[in-house]
Amino acid sequence: MVEPGMTPTTPARPDGPVPPAPARSGGLGAAMMRRKPVERLIAEGGQGEGGRLKRSLGMWQLTMISIGATLGTGIFVVLGEAVPLAGPAVVLSFVAAGLTALFSALSYAELAGTIPVSGSSYSYAYATMGELIAWICGWCLVLEYAVSVAAVAVGWGKYLNELLSGTIGVTIPGWMANPPGAGGVINLPALLVVVLAMGFLLGGARESARANTIMVLVKVASLILFCAVAFTGIRAGNYKPFMPLGLGGVSAGGAKLFFSYIGFDAASTAGEEAKNAKRDMPRAIMLSLFVVTALYCLVALVAVGAMPWKKFADADAALAQIMKDVTGQSFWSVLLAAGAVIAIASVVLTVMYGQTRILFSMARDGLVPKLFARVSPKSGIPVANTLIVSAFCGVLAAVVPLGALADATSIGTLFAFALVNAAVIVLRKTRPDMPRSFKVAFSPVTPAIGFALCLLLMGSFELITWECFIGWMAIGLVVYFTYGMRRSQLAREARTEK
Repeated sequence: MVEPGMTPTTPARPDGPVPPAPARSGGLGAAMMRRKPVERLIAEGGQGEGGRLKRSLGMWQLTMISIGATLGTGIFVVLGEAVPLAGPAVVLSFVAAGLTALFSALSYAELAGTIPVSGSSYSYAYATMGELIAWICGWCLVLEYAVSVAAVAVGWGKYLNELLSGTIGVTIPGWMANPPGAGGVINLPALLVVVLAMGFLLGGARESARANTIMVLVKVASLILFCAVAFTGIRAGNYKPFMPLGLGGVSAGGAKLFFSYIGFDAASTAGEEAKNAKRDMPRAIMLSLFVVTALYCLVALVAVGAMPWKKFADADAALAQIMKDVTGQSFWSVLLAAGAVIAIASVVLTVMYGQTRILFSMARDGLVPKLFARVSPKSGIPVANTLIVSAFCGVLAAVVPLGALADATSIGTLFAFALVNAAVIVLRKTRPDMPRSFKVAFSPVTPAIGFALCLLLMGSFELITWECFIGWMAIGLVVYFTYGMRRSQLAREARTEK
C-alpha cells in the first residue's frame, strides 16, 4: 500500500519480468513509447492530490454501474433513429452491435482483472503500447464519455416532455427544449439532468452507486412493462419485408446502435474504488453486457412488431408512442415516460462518474493538469474534476443536437475499444506469466476479431462523422505535444535521472 503523499517508484508486487523503466534518452520516439509498468499502476491506485479515493464498491454496485451507464438513451431514443435505416431487421443490427461489444468486453474483462485501476483503456494502453497511444486512447475516452453524457441528456429531455404533457398537460416550449439547429435556442432539460447528476456525484461514490441501483431497477422494470403491454399489439405483417434495406441497412443500423452499448466498460473506471477489483470487475463487465443485450433484442423485436417500421422516423419518443397506440390510453405511455426519465438520468450519472475517474488517472500521470487529480481528504471525491466535467457536459447538452453527438461518441468509442483488443495481445506477449483473474479464450484470435469488428463498424459512419473525429484527434495531438509530453510524470522522472 502506498501512503498518501508518496509517489511509488517500484512495483508493489513484481510478477514475471521486471517492467521497463522510464526512457532516459532516445529523443522524441523514445518519449512517445515510454510505458508505465503494470505494478506501478496498481501501486498508485487511489492516490490523488491531497487525498485518496475510497474503496466502497462490491460486484453488485459495479454491475449496476455498467448497466446504468449502458441501458438508457440507446433503446429509448436512438432505436427510433436506427429502425428507418434497417427496418424490422434492426433486431439483427442490435445483434451485430452487441457482437462487436462482446469481443471488446472480453478484452476489457481480462485487462480489468489484470490492471484494476481507474483509467480504463487509457491505463491499459499506457502499460502496453506507450504514452502516445495511451494519450490518444484517453483523448478518445474524453470524447466518448463527455459527449455521451451530453447525447444522453438530450434524449432525457424528450421523455421529460412526454411525461409533463401526459400528466399535467404542459409542454416545454421548443425554444428551451431543443438546441440550436434543432428548432430551439437552448436545451434546458438536458442541462438540468447534468446538474442533478453532478449533485449525486459530489455526495460520494457509495451514495451515487445506491442512487444508480434504484434507477437501474426502475428502468429494467419499465422495459419489461413495455414488452408485456406492446406484445399485445404485435402484427405479423409489420415484420414483412424483414430486411427492406438489405445488409447495408443492417450494417448502418448497427453502427448507429453501437451507441446503445457504450457504457458497459464503466465498471473498469471504478478499479480504485472497488473492494475486490481483480475478481469483481471482469464479472461485472460480462454480466452487464449480457443483461443489456437480452433486453435490447427483446424490446426491439416487440417494438417493430407493434408499429410499422416507417413510422419510427416521425416518433420522438418511439416506445411511449407505441404504448399509446397499442392501448389507446395515455396512462401507459406516461408510465413508460416516467421510467425513461429515471432510466436516462442514471446513464448521465454513471457516465459522468467514468469521465471524472479517467481524467483523474490522466492527471495523476501528468498528461492533463493536476487539478483533475485533486481529491478532497474528507469525502474522497475529486471535487474540482467533477465540477469542470459537469460544466463541459452541460454546455454540450444544451447546444448540440442528439444525432451529431451519438455518432461522434460511437466512433471515438470504437477506436478506444480497438486499442483495448490490441492491448490484450501485446500484454499476453510481453508479460505472459502475469496473474490474470480472467483470460480471453482463443487469444490472440478473439481480440484480433474484436479489433477488426471495431474497424468495420467505424467504416460505416458518414464522412462528416469522420471529419469530426479526425479534427478531434488533431486537437488532441497538439495538446499532447505542447503540454502532456513534457509534463508527464515519466518525463519528469527521466529528466531528473539524466
